[in-house]
Amino acid sequence: YGASLQLVEIELDPGEGVRAEVGTMTYMEQGIAMQTNTGCGLFAGFKRMLTGESFFITTFLNNGRGKSHIGFATPYPGEVIPLDLAKFGGEFLCQKDSFICAAKGIEIDVAFTKRLGTGFFGGEGFILQRLTGDGLAFVHAGGTIIEKNLAPGEELRVETGCLVAFVPSIDYSIEFIGGFRNALFGSEGLFLAKMTGPGKLYLQSLPFSRLAERINSTISNQK
Repeated sequence: YGASLQLVEIELDPGEGVRAEVGTMTYMEQGIAMQTNTGCGLFAGFKRMLTGESFFITTFLNNGRGKSHIGFATPYPGEVIPLDLAKFGGEFLCQKDSFICAAKGIEIDVAFTKRLGTGFFGGEGFILQRLTGDGLAFVHAGGTIIEKNLAPGEELRVETGCLVAFVPSIDYSIEFIGGFRNALFGSEGLFLAKMTGPGKLYLQSLPFSRLAERINSTISNQK
């Protein structure tokens, strides 16, 4: 539902369930019960905490006798991307702040990038969530969605915050933008994600960090 502030509504048959990021649920009909856990065990919960995400994942189950509906909201203006994991080999990697909800059978874990330097210097792009399973998952992209299909060996450089989700066949690394002027004044930041195909990826035109920075700047200028 919606245009720039979208909402995901899911219809659950009796016995069906959905997992969601804590704080995304907007409404649920009669018969749906809620329980909170770590998703894939305590270790998975602690890894999620390292990313700045909640320790817990909330699961919603339809314990009623008929169909029930539940709605999940996006955190800021943008669009919802439905990911059918079965069409992509059962796995997708997504930006740590983009996950909204997924079918109950989908596992949600944290995937660290290959290079240690990425974790310390890559900003918001250094930790990704791994979604595995064969159902539907929904992620959020700020602003406008940009969908790319990279050919084998094709390269694309992306500001780390603009990366939303991609298939694991795409190689991911961080590149440093050298030069003193870039380090102090470069509006694109110090690091870019280098994506090498083949595979599909989704980008966003308005990362939350960019929106928050603009709001903070406006507030500071008014003081």
